[in-house]
Amino acid sequence: MTFRVAAMPLLLVAAAASAQVAAPPPPSQTAPDAGMPVLPEWTKPALRGAWNDIRLSPDARAKALLAAMTRDEKQTLVFGYFGTDFPRLQYRAPAAAHSGSAGYVPAIARLGIPAQHQTDAGVGVATQGGAAVKRERTALPSNLATAASWDVAIARAGGTMIGDEARRSGFNVMLAGGVDLLREPRNGRNFEYGGEDPLLAGTMVGEQVIGIQSNHIVSTIKHYAINDQETDRNAGNSVLDHSAARVSDLLAFQLAIERADPGSIMCSYNRVDSVYACENSWLLTDVLRSDWGFKGYVMSDWGATHSTVAAAKAGLDQDSGFPFDKEPYFGGPLRQAIEQGTVPAARLDLMARRILRALFAQGVFERPVSEQPIDYVAHAAVTRAGAEAGAVLLKNEHGLLPLAASAKRIAVIGGHADKGVLAGGGSSLVYPVGGNAVPGLQPTIWPGPIMYYPSSPLDEIQRQAPGATVRYADGSDPAAAAALARDSDVVIVFATQWAGESFDVAMALDGNQDALIGAVGAANPSTVVVLETGGPVAMPWIDQVGAVLEAWYPGTAGGKAVANLLFGKANPSGRLPVTFARSVDQLPDPAKPHSGDVVYKEGATVGYKWFDAKGIAPLFPFGHGLSYTRFVSEGLQAAAPGGVLTATFSVRNTGARAGASVPQLYVAPVAGGWEAPKRLAGFTKVALAPGARKAVTLTVDPRLLATWDEAHHRWHIAGGAYTVMLADSARDIRQTVTVTLPERTLPATWRAR
Repeated sequence: MTFRVAAMPLLLVAAAASAQVAAPPPPSQTAPDAGMPVLPEWTKPALRGAWNDIRLSPDARAKALLAAMTRDEKQTLVFGYFGTDFPRLQYRAPAAAHSGSAGYVPAIARLGIPAQHQTDAGVGVATQGGAAVKRERTALPSNLATAASWDVAIARAGGTMIGDEARRSGFNVMLAGGVDLLREPRNGRNFEYGGEDPLLAGTMVGEQVIGIQSNHIVSTIKHYAINDQETDRNAGNSVLDHSAARVSDLLAFQLAIERADPGSIMCSYNRVDSVYACENSWLLTDVLRSDWGFKGYVMSDWGATHSTVAAAKAGLDQDSGFPFDKEPYFGGPLRQAIEQGTVPAARLDLMARRILRALFAQGVFERPVSEQPIDYVAHAAVTRAGAEAGAVLLKNEHGLLPLAASAKRIAVIGGHADKGVLAGGGSSLVYPVGGNAVPGLQPTIWPGPIMYYPSSPLDEIQRQAPGATVRYADGSDPAAAAALARDSDVVIVFATQWAGESFDVAMALDGNQDALIGAVGAANPSTVVVLETGGPVAMPWIDQVGAVLEAWYPGTAGGKAVANLLFGKANPSGRLPVTFARSVDQLPDPAKPHSGDVVYKEGATVGYKWFDAKGIAPLFPFGHGLSYTRFVSEGLQAAAPGGVLTATFSVRNTGARAGASVPQLYVAPVAGGWEAPKRLAGFTKVALAPGARKAVTLTVDPRLLATWDEAHHRWHIAGGAYTVMLADSARDIRQTVTVTLPERTLPATWRAR
């Protein structure tokens, strides 16, 4: 969900708000012994019907319930409200909405249809608007950090945790699942997404959504589609060849949707082919419905609806977040369009049925949400594990990390490390238990506040080094910081880049931090830089420091996680989900993000594929990450029985510490013909004790071996020889074999079973 403030008649706001039903009494507690909650009185329908039979399929139940609904009741389902007062627009949220929530769709008590209470976002339960009381909840590390774990178990566990907090906060729809590819390193929302590769992003985001929906609530996958910058986000036009889109941005969505079966897809703000995404029939009907077979509902981003007739006919099912659109398009205007016949009544039936089906499929009817206690201690352990798994050790000269007991004088510099760890801004921001550790930083209002979670790295470092003298400098004076560094055995600089929704950022640290790190590194080469960033940044000081740890936005327990990594209580095992360029000059378009047409001239050659195709050496390659132990991946074999490519190999821990490796499988046709020299085709995360070995088998999705044939509307795999590569990163190929594949075509409707 995102905010877009639009001018609108205040009479429309007042009329829409006054049309809401009264709030129902609070739900009862769930039955402790039956495995199925007792429905609270307000959801027990006055009418009984086949839709109450849980033995029926979600489709059958939705069809039966739809037949019992009036047109006004159907329209209630397709129009959502912002859940929080918005004084700037003189908007009062419906009384039944949860204050501080992202959205609300009223209940239909006559038929037992529960209200939809919607919350942001992908890292936890957020609080929106000017609510007097902020909802304090647990924050995961940024989604980019979760992608950097390359660990499906970590992604699912994090999703399960935030879904539990959503349910226990009274929400049954979570606006999570950001899967837009990282094409533009300066995109302010990169921290909400899953990186630059469609297989990695689709897999990791899909696993998180599975976890969220295991709590019997709906999750979205968003922002559909090609929504890869924030500049001019409300009207910018994404220009990308359809064949290229199919093997890049759209493939990421396709893989995530197939994996997770989300209840909803959220369409994005931008235009695609000059048509707004939320009224783009190619995206919403041709691709999403006809080709991918999606059965849930499409909701608009908040303020992303621009029409009634065009949006309804194109495939938008729910107009969300009133009053952020110019008009309540699916309110009175939709009613009028149906009466006039410009929108068929059958279209409203289809929209309502898709919403009902998703609610039935996720158990929202049978398992009503209610506010319940939250185990914050257990949840902090989940987010700490995620932060440790997603941190990437980029550089570690001479084994500077983990910190040795011989380091008796430790300097900690910058990044408000004495107070907490940084979070990203915008609608996904989770307010932490204990509040903002560094209040008052500008901006304090949207897309702020700039938030630091009260998990102090300095405090944790002091706890883990009780025999050392630990001194702190805030970094505002580079000369004083350098003097402290010279008088220390080891220096830890915390460097930050604040990013957020509605703005793009430089591919750099904020302020004068590059100069600060350069001065400190020159004073003491035993300098460790801990990065808290929304995405990749340039590092002009890289040769002056001994170690670099990318911690991203590490979440509620980030300070403890970082300290555990610095001292070796946790072994870094993250790998980069995005290429780190040396400078913007290495990007496909070095110019700053701009308004109007955004032409992605690189096509499907995104991230590491661009660097491979152009022969450019990045600062750090996609898939890169170091460890405190050593691994050997060996014995690669590949075969393609029946045209299905399978690779086997083993991974061995040859070092003295337990740790986890991320072997990566890349493929390429020997004859060429792809957008890039190779593609990621498989990966896994393997945890091993010292000396242990594990056999691994990876099967490649055939679409990763194919190009999209737009003329014949199908996937095409060229027959011939293919190189299969076992690698530690996109630039660190350890072993290759060749396998022959037969020519093969797959229909647009093909999906992994």
